Amino acid sequence: MDVALLYLALGGAYLVVVPLIIFFYLKSRWYVASSIERSFMYFMVFLYFPGMLLLAPFLNFRPKARQIEA
Repeated sequence: MDVALLYLALGGAYLVVVPLIIFFYLKSRWYVASSIERSFMYFMVFLYFPGMLLLAPFLNFRPKARQIEA
């Protein structure tokens, strides 16, 4: 039973928790990241790709609409 709970916890962390943290990190740093930080971002997306793919349909990080002033 302990092994099953360990697998469930590790699977949940790999598929849900860490990708969610990565999504919010990418949202906050995407336009201001240095080249080394951007390489780290790409590596994390590659490493946690199944979880990113699982969460992607439910998250919307489009930029806010601009207000055009005359």
